[in-house]
Amino acid sequence: MSRLFAFAVPLLAAILGAVALPAGALAQTDVPKIDTGDTAWMLTSTALVLLMTIPGLALFYGGMVRKMNLLATVMQSFAITCLVAVLWVVVGYSIAFGNGNAYFGDLSKVLMAGTDMSGPFTLGTGMEAGSVAFTIPESVFMMFQMTFAIITPALITGAFADRMKFSAMLVFSGLWSLLVYSPIAHWVWHPNGFLFAAGVLDFAGGTVVHINAGVAGLVAALVVGKRRGYPSEHFVPNNLVLSLIGASLLWVGWFGFNAGSAGAANGRAGFAMAATMVAAAAAALSWMIVEWIAKGKPSVLGIISGAIGGLVAITPASGYVDVAGALIIGLVAGIVCFWGATSLKYLIGYDDSLDAFGVHGIGGIVGAVLTGVFARAAIGGSAAVGLIEGNAGQVWVQLVGIGYTIAWTAVASFILLKVIDVVIGLRVTEDVEREGLDLALHGEAVH
Repeated sequence: MSRLFAFAVPLLAAILGAVALPAGALAQTDVPKIDTGDTAWMLTSTALVLLMTIPGLALFYGGMVRKMNLLATVMQSFAITCLVAVLWVVVGYSIAFGNGNAYFGDLSKVLMAGTDMSGPFTLGTGMEAGSVAFTIPESVFMMFQMTFAIITPALITGAFADRMKFSAMLVFSGLWSLLVYSPIAHWVWHPNGFLFAAGVLDFAGGTVVHINAGVAGLVAALVVGKRRGYPSEHFVPNNLVLSLIGASLLWVGWFGFNAGSAGAANGRAGFAMAATMVAAAAAALSWMIVEWIAKGKPSVLGIISGAIGGLVAITPASGYVDVAGALIIGLVAGIVCFWGATSLKYLIGYDDSLDAFGVHGIGGIVGAVLTGVFARAAIGGSAAVGLIEGNAGQVWVQLVGIGYTIAWTAVASFILLKVIDVVIGLRVTEDVEREGLDLALHGEAVH
């Protein structure tokens, strides 16, 4: 028996050794890994959001201006895409998503310094209660956020269409991106940001993108002044088919904008996509019906403007509300944005050429407030409980976020515009404005 035991023990040990896990294998299962499905979705979303600016916004705005300013208008969107892409990777991303403090990111991520491309990353130090762990590489997150940084200053150009110098537009857009957009993105979306800590809900950019751009557009329209002949002269869009194509591209790209903000290919992304579709359709219909009643005819410009208004309003709410909430947000946004674009600017007397404030500013405010009403824990988690579930305080938190955003973008945009006006001038001459910006600024024309 002793001989059998002496033989069996080494044999059993040898067998177990042959099938044993490699050293460290158990520990490796605890190491977070990049999820290829999430990464593929985020790469797709990044491309969709870029599509929103070029060609989406370029065509949407380009079709609404007079023919003599068509090329100058699409040029603005294209040039801003190039300019902000460079600024973002150099320093903008670091200002927005570097750890820094409650108001401003540090410069640790300049030119993506120290970025680990081999694994997923955590937004924040990992010590804050609100730190967010992603299953995608930081390079993909940086690119996704770059497309947001690109479209935001491009939206502003609609407010001063037909009359700003190209050089002034470039300087303003670059400085605004670094001094206004990036800090507000840090406030709202970084765990260290003070509005993030306060509990402001902004899933995909109601404050950071739309209120921010809309208010800056209003300030720019006031500082630059009205177009020659406005409002007595009728400014006819040169090609509403271009605008419809642009709006359609914006709508499709918005699925990446909102559903991509889930940061993963999951159920929340699916809900955000559904909410985006429903709100856009509802807002398009409500704008169309109100316009039909008020003016006797439903217009192409009206229905596409309504759709954009609904997309704007659902942006902050898309990852927090159910389909019923999205439907109400869309219906309300279509009506309120119609009022903002057709009545408010005439009541106050400013010339927001393409209704950047009327659609993006007003729509963003509507969406941000109603996020505080319709947010549901079942969609957005325990931190996303709105008035409908008994948390009236969330509406106040949303108003605080709106207030800080409006204050900073209004003051900073005004200062930037005034300084640029003193140094190089903001506005083209009267002769250039009457001749058209295409020939005078770019030496080209659409025939």
